[in-house]
Amino acid sequence: MKIKHMPVAPEGRPFNATVNDIRPLALDKWNGGIRATSTDNTLSILDVIGESFWDEGVTAKRIAGALRAMGDQDVIVNINSPGGDVFEGIAIYNLLRNHSGQVTVNVLGLAASAASVIAMAGDEINMGRGAFLMIHNAWTCCCGNKNELVAVAEALRPFDDSLIDIYAARTGIDKASIAQMMDDETFINHTEAIAQGFADGLLTADVIDDGNDSPQAALRKLDALLAKSHVPRAERRKLFNALNGRTPGAASHNHGMPGATDINIDTLAELEKTINAFAPAHP
Repeated sequence: MKIKHMPVAPEGRPFNATVNDIRPLALDKWNGGIRATSTDNTLSILDVIGESFWDEGVTAKRIAGALRAMGDQDVIVNINSPGGDVFEGIAIYNLLRNHSGQVTVNVLGLAASAASVIAMAGDEINMGRGAFLMIHNAWTCCCGNKNELVAVAEALRPFDDSLIDIYAARTGIDKASIAQMMDDETFINHTEAIAQGFADGLLTADVIDDGNDSPQAALRKLDALLAKSHVPRAERRKLFNALNGRTPGAASHNHGMPGATDINIDTLAELEKTINAFAPAHP
């Protein structure tokens, strides 16, 4: 499923005097030794986001080069990062959001701050058992007089608003609640992330021990299956509206995806009909 409804985030640096850094609490909770076992068609975001005092970290330039090399193939993005430069994170988010292939994000340990923004670009987001997301307001260090500091605060405001839009679009949580979570610098464990819509399910190894996917995760996977069967997006949206009992053009608060309890069982035959119509014929 390509989540094309996810908003584009503004890129660039709002104020030349700003220097972005990593939140100390995020670093305290980060275990940099966590790695994934598979590396095929995989992007590994296992460091700070952007340049740091120690090394280059994970940059948009590096991710762009890797995506160019992969072409339009599906890609897996493994994340274990305490965050870093929010503007670099936004650039990476936009690169992944615009990738033509399926993007699957696996949060292995921690996706904090800018790394949590990157995670939201996934068409499917999986959490490792015990993994965390952390969301907060854009954070920076700067120096100057009172007028310059006020200017920096105001320059950061549209970036916070953009992050709110991204999290709200992914989860369906109202923007005021997301804003409060960001104000509170909220850590979200794997259970809460799935329940609140920040993620779709557990990593494969963990799902075996945890039973079935959540209904919303199952619906996302159904959409991905239809997409891989070359069912056009317009047809998929029409189908989900039918499953949800909505008429074409009716307002949808979750971008055409039916709720877990909203599916109209009488229209399930429409699903089989749609799949059969677009499935390739076999001799």
